[in-house]
Amino acid sequence: MPREDASFPYVRQRRILALGTTLAVGMLIGFVTLTPVNMPQGMPVSDKFWHMVAFAALTFPAALIYRRACRWVAPLALLYGVAIELIQPHVGRSGELADVYADAFGALLGLALGMVINEYLIRPAARRRLARDG
Repeated sequence: MPREDASFPYVRQRRILALGTTLAVGMLIGFVTLTPVNMPQGMPVSDKFWHMVAFAALTFPAALIYRRACRWVAPLALLYGVAIELIQPHVGRSGELADVYADAFGALLGLALGMVINEYLIRPAARRRLARDG
């Protein structure tokens, strides 16, 4: 049986993967939200839905792969959402407080989903592997 304080394998690789994915998603969000666009009218889904999806995707990798990063990924995601809404009026888009709320909800949703999957699927599998490889 492995020691409780034994670190899980591939910590450095997991950290790079989690933070690299988060950075890539953040760059994509920045591009999409700060590029002037003519949105078609009558979209079947509100843009608030897409804000939630985008910010859930932003925080999900950190929560799933490298939970320690959540301490600073979560507040930075919220600040990022606020910054985007403050910049949008300067690039021909409108900034809305409701978008910030959608961003915050999405970020929390991504964190929650990632942590639950990590806790109930990934960590037990890693523990089994550590016990087997011993």
